[in-house]
Amino acid sequence: GHGKCDCGKCKCDEGWYGEACQYPTTCNLTRKKSNEMCKNSQDIICSGAGTCQCGRCKCANSEGNGLVYGKFCECDDRECIDDETGEICTGHGKCYCGNCYCEAGWHGDKCEFQCDITPWEIKRRCTSPDGKICSNRGTCVCGECTCHDVDPTGDWGDIHGDTCECDERNCKAVYDRYSDDFCSGHGQCNCGRCDCKEGWTGKKCEHPRSCPMSVEESAKKCQGNSDLPCSGRGRCECGQCTCFPPGDNRVHGKNCECDDRQCENADGDVCGGHGICSCGRCICQDGWFGKLCQHSRKCNMTEEESRSLCESADGILCSGKGSCHCGKCICSPQEWYISGDFCECDDRDCDKHDGLICTGNGVCSCGNCECWEGWNGNACEIWLGREYP
Repeated sequence: GHGKCDCGKCKCDEGWYGEACQYPTTCNLTRKKSNEMCKNSQDIICSGAGTCQCGRCKCANSEGNGLVYGKFCECDDRECIDDETGEICTGHGKCYCGNCYCEAGWHGDKCEFQCDITPWEIKRRCTSPDGKICSNRGTCVCGECTCHDVDPTGDWGDIHGDTCECDERNCKAVYDRYSDDFCSGHGQCNCGRCDCKEGWTGKKCEHPRSCPMSVEESAKKCQGNSDLPCSGRGRCECGQCTCFPPGDNRVHGKNCECDDRQCENADGDVCGGHGICSCGRCICQDGWFGKLCQHSRKCNMTEEESRSLCESADGILCSGKGSCHCGKCICSPQEWYISGDFCECDDRDCDKHDGLICTGNGVCSCGNCECWEGWNGNACEIWLGREYP
């Protein structure tokens, strides 16, 4: 929006420069504010692979090859170049954000190794009984599955089998994420299936046979208006919910439907200090708005200044998925999954477990789960804290 395209190249308007006319020649931001906008999730400015210019990263591509890119210069395709041949992925794969994705019959970090069996045999050996490659829980390399082990210690984990067909996580009830117990502590897990002890029944041995309700009636009573019994945040036993995490009173309600952790930002501030939390939702003070009361209704900058801070590198205001207020993008509330400084992220890309994004134990940040303290795993499904009593 700050120039014209002429034969595939941008001719920028006065006051703008860059390949896409994305950088203003004069900057109204302080150096500190600019650098803050350029920090990646590890608080490194432009991932150490570029310079920060008025709140936007300019990646280091001294030879004009475009191998370093991304909003925070986080993608470095030079990692894909083979030292011996000098080719990207040795010519046997495609590079995406510094990782090689190999063609059939090739493997290795840079697709440098060729398999000694045919692609058809590779697929046959890696196909699980349900017809999926490594049960969608592993990577097939030359006919052998490497399972995505979820144990952070590096020991034998929850996913195993020749084709990763055994997923012991299927034996864990929602509340069992806080302990080492399988099958609610009332059964034995065999390749992802619970064999219950006498006196217990249910898919995860969660239901006492002495209960006058059926398994279905108990789950329905615990479910209330949620999609999962106890909203996926507690144990359902004979129609009664016990909320977890253990000892954390921020999760409460008859069906554990209130999760006040949702009112906190990454620093643990409740509603940004500008509101109160009511059953997981912020009620903002006058003069503030937003999901976490993070936006002030007052603004001390012009409309033009505000818009310039809301434009992504391609010149689109808030990626076309939100509105701009005082230099910050407010993403469309109708599309709950849209997030990011420029509304460029899709939180549906975040990993799920037990049907919950980030397992309910973290927040989805630009397609990746940021876990709360005591949690680990791609979907924050691994409890690293103390066992509950």
